[in-house]
Amino acid sequence: MAAAPIRYYHRARAQEETEEIFGERWLRFAYEHPVGRLAVWLLARRVLFSRWYGYRMSRPASARLILPFIARYNLDVDEFATSPFRFEHFNAFFYRALRPGCRPIAPGEGVAVLPADGRHLVFPDVDAADGFYVKGARFSLAELLDDADLAARFAGGAMVISRLCPVDYHRFHFPVAGVPGEPRRVQGWLYSVSPIALRRRLRYLVENQREVTLVESPAFGPVAVLEVGATNVGSILQSFVPGRPVAKGDEKGLFAFGGSCVITLFARGRIRFDADLVAQSSRHLETYARMGESLGTAPSA
Repeated sequence: MAAAPIRYYHRARAQEETEEIFGERWLRFAYEHPVGRLAVWLLARRVLFSRWYGYRMSRPASARLILPFIARYNLDVDEFATSPFRFEHFNAFFYRALRPGCRPIAPGEGVAVLPADGRHLVFPDVDAADGFYVKGARFSLAELLDDADLAARFAGGAMVISRLCPVDYHRFHFPVAGVPGEPRRVQGWLYSVSPIALRRRLRYLVENQREVTLVESPAFGPVAVLEVGATNVGSILQSFVPGRPVAKGDEKGLFAFGGSCVITLFARGRIRFDADLVAQSSRHLETYARMGESLGTAPSA
C-alpha cells in the first residue's frame, strides 16, 4: 500500500499541495517500520548522533552538497544575502541570512506576525483543541513548558506550531514587539519533527530539547516563544540580547542543520488569529506561509 502523502495549504497560492519531504524514505522507515523505530530509539534520538551529523555538515567537504540541494528543491538564490558559491560548508548555507526586504513585516502595532518560514497550525483555545496534528493527539502546556506556574499563565490561551522543513529558511524571528527575557533550556531527546513522525507520536514535541523565551509585549501581554530541536539539528543558537526591546520581525536566532519547529503561546484573549489560518487548522491542515506575514491581531487593535 502506498504511503499517504502529506498535504498542506499554500497561503500565497490559495491551494492545497503535497509536501516533498526531505529524506522521506529514511523517515518512513525510521518511524513507520519496527526495525526503524528501534534504530531511532537506540541511536537517532540521541544528542551525540545529531552532533556527529552536524559536525559532518560543518566540514568544508559538505559544501559540495549545496548546489545539488538548491537545484533539487528549486530554491530562490536571489533571496540569499551571500552567493551560493561562497558558503564554506553546508551548515553555513542552511542557516543563511536573506537579503533585506525579502520578508516584509506586516504593519500595525496590534498585528502579530509568523515567526518563521514553514507550515503552521493555530489553536485559538489550546485547552479546547480536539487534536493537534491528528484528531485526539494532545499534550499539556505544563509538559511543553516544563513549568507548571508558567503554564497556568497561558491556560486557555492560543498556540501556533510552526514546522520548518530542511528546505526552509532556518532563522526564527520575534512574532511581536516587546522585551524578551533570558531563554531557558529544557533538556530532552532529538526525535524528528517531520509530519511522518508527529502523526505517529505528537509527544515528540514535549520530549525533545527546546528553549523557552518569555516576551512581555505591550500589545499582546506575555508571549512564550519556544524553539524545538530535532534529529540532526546540531544547535539552537539565540542571537538576541535578553532585556533589550525588540521589534516584531527582529531576528531571534537560528537552527543548524535539520528540520525543526517554533511554538508560540499567547495568553487567553490576547490574539485573534487570521481567519484563513483558523479555517485550515480546523481541518488539521497546515498552512505554508513565510516569516513576517500576518498571524493575527490583538483584540483591542
